[in-house]
Amino acid sequence: MTDADLLTRARRMAESLAPRAGEIEAAARIPADLSRAMGEAGFYRMFVSEACGGPELSPRAAAEVYEALAQGDAACGWVSFIACTTTLAFGRLIDEATREIMARPDSLATGVFAANGRAERVPGGFRVSGRWDWGSGSPNADWIGGGCVLIEDGQPLLNSAGTPRNHMLFFRADQVRLLDTWRVAGLSGTGSTAFEVKDVFVEERHAAGVLRKAPPDRPLYRFPPFSPLAQGIGAVALGIARAALDEAFRVTGEKRRGGSSAPLAERPHTQIEVARAEARLRAARAFFYGALDEAWAVVAGGGEPTAAHARDMRLSVNHAVAESIAVVDAMYALAGGTSIYSTSPLQRQFRDIHVAGQHFMVSPKILETAGRLYLGLPTNTAGF
Repeated sequence: MTDADLLTRARRMAESLAPRAGEIEAAARIPADLSRAMGEAGFYRMFVSEACGGPELSPRAAAEVYEALAQGDAACGWVSFIACTTTLAFGRLIDEATREIMARPDSLATGVFAANGRAERVPGGFRVSGRWDWGSGSPNADWIGGGCVLIEDGQPLLNSAGTPRNHMLFFRADQVRLLDTWRVAGLSGTGSTAFEVKDVFVEERHAAGVLRKAPPDRPLYRFPPFSPLAQGIGAVALGIARAALDEAFRVTGEKRRGGSSAPLAERPHTQIEVARAEARLRAARAFFYGALDEAWAVVAGGGEPTAAHARDMRLSVNHAVAESIAVVDAMYALAGGTSIYSTSPLQRQFRDIHVAGQHFMVSPKILETAGRLYLGLPTNTAGF
């Protein structure tokens, strides 16, 4: 399966997602048939290694898929990137465990990396308890991962810096209790509910970084570890903004103000606003993919990305999200009263983009860190 094949599938699927966006939102999850179709299309396993039967795509190729899906429905693009970034943890599982977790074409693994779990070493594995918020995609997941601190003889295992180690442990769906917490303004269809486990047994092979200490020496695993997660947010935001622009083009081409026979598209104000929005979106998109491509060229050539690469990628994501919000806001306002109705895609895009902008991976702190790096100041780049 090539990059082009997956992107073509995503664009085709986006056309079928848009008419179901209201259904997806009302369900507060992706309907089971759509989730299966997305899995079978390959959208949940784009980062699975070639050794385990996956395509092991580049981050750019995956981001283009998320962006395309989000043009049809933002939640579908979001769950796809959560699934794919979760599978990056499989680089620290033995291949047998990865093949088990992704056994079916439509298998879905999701997870939360925050170390909110406690995993006590027992013979053959771990006893785990914990609670995690923001479990995107978990209502359809076959396996759900949670970040955990490993405990042995009553003490946490420490890393080289002397702090507790964070390992991703994977639970079968039937071991997990989903909590009804996902009552939100936007991105409702992501099903990002909280979940918990209580004293469940996890085999050692399902604990990332235990039996396999380091991921394979492959380009995807040399990429800055947090960048693909941030890029998923940026790609979805760009997709939402593109969809909002296209909807505004349609509305202003049809809508007429009282007493006028000319559509809104004939007004100079409309023309100026859409031109500005188009330029903002294209410029943000160019920075987003340009920074990503520069870093990928280094790792694909056998090198290691620098702090400057990570800096530029994270800044480009924040910029893409901020500009996408501005574009959606402008198109929402341009369509006037039409935008406020539940039948208008613009009202959903408006809510979705503002929820995406609240993610901690695109917080103002990223701008502070990037600014310090540009200024050559001592900077803590943990999480970059």
